[in-house]
Amino acid sequence: MYRFSVTKPDQRRCVLPFNAEPPQLAGLRRTVRAQLAAWGMSPLVDEAQLAVTELASNVIKHVGEGTAATLVLDAGADQLRVELHDKSHHEPQWLASGCDAECGRGLHLLVGVAAAWGTIRTAAGKAVWCELALPPDENRRRIQRATTVMETYGRAVDLPAARLPRRAVLEESTTSLIIDLLHWVVAQGLDPDDILDRAQMHFEADLPAARASAHPAAMAE
Repeated sequence: MYRFSVTKPDQRRCVLPFNAEPPQLAGLRRTVRAQLAAWGMSPLVDEAQLAVTELASNVIKHVGEGTAATLVLDAGADQLRVELHDKSHHEPQWLASGCDAECGRGLHLLVGVAAAWGTIRTAAGKAVWCELALPPDENRRRIQRATTVMETYGRAVDLPAARLPRRAVLEESTTSLIIDLLHWVVAQGLDPDDILDRAQMHFEADLPAARASAHPAAMAE
């Protein structure tokens, strides 16, 4: 199982060290799927998994099998940045799409799904990066706002929900947040039952659109 860390409270960042070996690719894809679901970015799962597979495969092919590498995911408001760090200073070469050599195939696939891509030199070697753009979606915005609230709430009450997207932890943390909100509602002189009824009504009205735009990505268990 890959471990990740959210390194900044104001920026959702996931760091995944791994060894560049073919058996690791499936695990990377599963972790990317789970992390994007937790961030409310499931519409980008297919593109992100393709980008990660191609970038990691290039490390295996051109840097060396077993090379230590690091995948970094940075979630912005409307895009995902994917970086693949390795210890080689050799930058990937763009080849004509009609050439027989397969070493340029990954870059062509990357360009096909990414809004932008490039390479940067690092102290240890290089990083190949790409940015994947999210389409406008109100349901996604709601999920992102809720994610920000849960991360802030988790830090305030020392809950691990922002770091461990496991169903049991999420259920406990969400329940705790709702209870705190209901106490706050009562303190403001409002009726908690009325607030819950109104929230349920609005949620059910939004549900068809949410289901239509959702990607069938499963949450990590």
